[in-house]
Formats: sequence, C-alpha cells, structure tokens
Amino acid sequence: MNFRKKVREDDLEINFIPLIDVLLVIIIFLVVSTTFTKFSELKINLPTAEANQVDKKVERINIAISENGDYSINEVSIISPNINSISMSLREASKNIKDPVIVINADSNSPHQSVINVMEAARISGLSKITFSTKVE
Repeated sequence: MNFRKKVREDDLEINFIPLIDVLLVIIIFLVVSTTFTKFSELKINLPTAEANQVDKKVERINIAISENGDYSINEVSIISPNINSISMSLREASKNIKDPVIVINADSNSPHQSVINVMEAARISGLSKITFSTKVE
C-alpha cells in the first residue's frame, strides 16, 4: 500500500528558446559566409577603321617588314635588324623632314616582335606619329 500523497507532476514542456537561438546562429552564419555573385557582361564598343584620304602634303617614312622579319626604310634595306640600327636609320631618313609620319607596311605573317621593334625604334628616335597600312579587299 502506498500511503504517500501523490505529488502532482507538472506537465512536460518543450523549451523552444534554445532551439530558436541555435537556428538564428546558423542562419546568421549562412548569410555571412555566403558569397553573392552578380554575373555581368562588359559592354564594349569596338572602334571602327575607315579608309581616309591620305594628305599628299604630309611627309612619310615607309617601313616595310617582310615575312622573314627583314626591314627596309624607304626601300633601303637595313642590314642589322636590331632596335639601335633601325633607330639610326629612322633618324637618317627623318633628318630633312619636319614632323614625319611613319607608315608601317608589315606582312600579315611577319612576327609581332618585328612591328614592336619598329615602334620602339621610332620612340627612341623621337618620332611619335605612327600609322599602319592595310590592304582593302
């Protein structure tokens, strides 16, 4: 026999406050650690080239670059194809010309370094007006 008074037990409750705290911490962690990327495209307007009439009064120095990387300035071949010899030849060709324009006629299969060498030699010589000739098809 059980003579003790029956103690009434409280109803069981689920405490949601710690659960909410843990979920809030997880949500904050996900928001902070997530990287948001925005995919965008570059809008580029490429320049167009138009064939303009060449001014006949402008003095030009024509530089031809062959497929093999050989140079000629005003139809005179350059023996040594280094930047210093090209620069000296450009100074010689522009000696009597005031503010000349350098026209580079490079073969489509010529090395890119050959064109850069001519541009560097022009810079060393103090000639800043450089243009390229193209073939109209």
